[in-house]
Amino acid sequence: MDIILRVLLGLTIAAVGTFFVIRTRTILDTFGSVDFAEKWLGGGGTTLFYKLLGIVFCLLGFLIATNMWTAFLQATLGSLFPAAKQL
Repeated sequence: MDIILRVLLGLTIAAVGTFFVIRTRTILDTFGSVDFAEKWLGGGGTTLFYKLLGIVFCLLGFLIATNMWTAFLQATLGSLFPAAKQL
């Protein structure tokens, strides 16, 4: 993927995540409440769910923009999926 496209895509995803965190009430009014979040996350379940989702979007956006996606997966899930051995 071209570097400019990757950076723009990553920053766009991070901007969407930032919007989710800052304007949670707008997202809540647009998409409505999430039943399982209300059940499992307590009183402000849906609001907390949208904020956590926004933080995940920000993290993924910055990982994509800086091309650290594969290094992050290797560091976190690498022991579950070891790399193929070179012959």
